[in-house]
Amino acid sequence: MGITLFELMQRAGEAAFTRIRTLWPDKQRWLILCGHGNNGGDGFIVARLAKSAGLEVTLIACEGSKSLPDEANQAREAWLNAGGEIHAPETAWPEQTDLIVDALLGTGLNRAPGEQYAQLIDKANAASAPVFAIDIPSGLVAANGTTPGSVINAAHTLTFIALKPGLLTGKARDVVGQLHFHALSLDGWLTGQTAPVARYDASALARWLPPRKPTSHKGDHGKLVIIGGDHGTAGAIRMTGEAALRAGAGLVRVLTHKDNLTALLTARPELMVQELSAQAIDEALEWADVIVIGPGLGQRNWGKEALKKVKNSAKPMLWDADALNLLAINGDKRQNRVITPHPGEAARLLNVKTSEIESDRLLAAQNLVKRYGGVVVLKGAGTIIASETGEMAIADVGNAGMATGGMGDVLSGIIGSLSGQKLSLYDAACAGCVAHGAAAQAVSQRLGTRGMLATDLFSELYLFVNPEILNRKE
Repeated sequence: MGITLFELMQRAGEAAFTRIRTLWPDKQRWLILCGHGNNGGDGFIVARLAKSAGLEVTLIACEGSKSLPDEANQAREAWLNAGGEIHAPETAWPEQTDLIVDALLGTGLNRAPGEQYAQLIDKANAASAPVFAIDIPSGLVAANGTTPGSVINAAHTLTFIALKPGLLTGKARDVVGQLHFHALSLDGWLTGQTAPVARYDASALARWLPPRKPTSHKGDHGKLVIIGGDHGTAGAIRMTGEAALRAGAGLVRVLTHKDNLTALLTARPELMVQELSAQAIDEALEWADVIVIGPGLGQRNWGKEALKKVKNSAKPMLWDADALNLLAINGDKRQNRVITPHPGEAARLLNVKTSEIESDRLLAAQNLVKRYGGVVVLKGAGTIIASETGEMAIADVGNAGMATGGMGDVLSGIIGSLSGQKLSLYDAACAGCVAHGAAAQAVSQRLGTRGMLATDLFSELYLFVNPEILNRKE
């Protein structure tokens, strides 16, 4: 586009400076940490702009064995020509600092920061001043959201040109703070690009969930059968069933242990509840548009026999919980299935340690799809959805309040329900994850995250499976 890399760096520095001034207009004493690369070049530009604005700026820069990239060196020389000083990493920090700007390590990091960088990162995290990260918090891996060593704990992060997957999943939620984006005036070019990984939040729901026709009836909105709830696990299957209803399923039939029948019918009479038997499964599989199996299923013969029958169906289906544990023992690959593992279940499915799953969540989702086919939902902070046809997305919703029992059961019901409402398995998975997480965010805004229950989401889920109502409310 005829833009030099130095001009792009200037745009980045100017965008960062403007954002910082907007966030903290009264902070006068800035400490800027620059690395020996282009991220550091952005920092030099911010420092020069801050000095020109009359702010008190202290700049500490790391030196490297190689010379600076040309653009970063230009920015460094401009800082020095403006009367700025460069201090060594071991320099004592000013007694009073209002703000720390992190321009140490950019998006090229793929290992733990070196000792010199790690010491500055740890010192910044221990300081009382807030940290603003340029492009990405130093120490966070842009490709996958892992933190192999020390990492900046930012209050705000401004990233440029495109969002990086590592800002949206894995450890990112702990260290990115509030995420901001600037296209550096490349908006027109970006609109013509295809992103290898999509990022979805609640604003995307309208694309999947148009308003219903006034003449629609329950048969138009999917017949869902949910199988699970062995003795003592009525709660799991009840939450899945109610979630399916709350997400708009026309009819929901639950096949469960006989001991659960009265409790489920009493708690939610809109569910059609039957005792799980061979005949009941055969009839339900014939009747249903979509099948969900796993919540509370257990791993006894009772659950195993049910899963064997479900395996023979060619209808769209979702497997969760103990269905996944049984799949890990006796795996197969199929295109008509969504699997929804949390990291522990994913580790069993791939026969690796959970830490290996968390070390690269995007790669783990891709490996699950290769082995098991269909669609994979790898749950966690920044849930990842991947399809066998190569589509991949991150659901940029949710919060720590979702770390409680039953949330996965609710998600299974929502995705199963949306699949029955004529969405493809991949779209149902994406929309379901977004609606689920967005509902949790809405609950947390009212009640906070500590003590959130899975069933609390039902009070907010209406808004997100009816996005036209949400838009009208806004």
